[in-house]
Amino acid sequence: MAEPLQIGLLIFPKVTQLDFTGPLQVFSSLPAHLAKVHLVWKSIEPVASDGPLVLTPTATFADCPQLDVICVPGGIGTDDLVNDEEVLDFIRAQAERAQYVTSVCTGSLVLGAAGLLKGYRAATHWSAMDHLVPFGAIPTKTRVCVDRNRITGGGVTAGIDFALTLVSMLVDRTIAEAVQLRLEYNPAPPFQSGSPDSAPPEVLALIESRMAPFRQRRAEAVVRAAARLNEPASG
Repeated sequence: MAEPLQIGLLIFPKVTQLDFTGPLQVFSSLPAHLAKVHLVWKSIEPVASDGPLVLTPTATFADCPQLDVICVPGGIGTDDLVNDEEVLDFIRAQAERAQYVTSVCTGSLVLGAAGLLKGYRAATHWSAMDHLVPFGAIPTKTRVCVDRNRITGGGVTAGIDFALTLVSMLVDRTIAEAVQLRLEYNPAPPFQSGSPDSAPPEVLALIESRMAPFRQRRAEAVVRAAARLNEPASG
């Protein structure tokens, strides 16, 4: 009997919990003989998300097994991760032998900072699209972007779409559809404001004004990360 797939979701301070709890619910719906899911961080001390939810890692970088799938979710905390060499080294090491290297939302910026998206198409949150370019990625405006073994989800709620897509690739479509039915994932949003293309101008202006300070901090973090990534090798 084949060993279960090892799926690792990175968690970190100020992670957006829905970025990874959507995929977590999908992956955890697979039978135990098909997949084992790990929540990975530097230590097993509880981690505060960007909301009231506190998260408990199940594996550390040191004891995490080789993963078949590594997934980096997004959130304000990614602004720190793009310049965190311990995190980037862990992701690079896992990516060498992983079947799929993946992300949700601004987690793709972390993959970029690790040098794992050069020449790859990638998706991210609409507010962060331009930040993929300094890492050599090709910004792609789509819900789920598949480019070879790199799979990146768009904004926060795209995590469910991403995970179902990946399950269809790892196992098969019937199993993925069964998980979708179990979760009754049949979205019918009450408003059409889920994209800057469809949101009313006043709604877009409101959210952009609220996000402005955070976007500035992210831009500065990406500039530093891209400069470090592109530094010529010493020696």
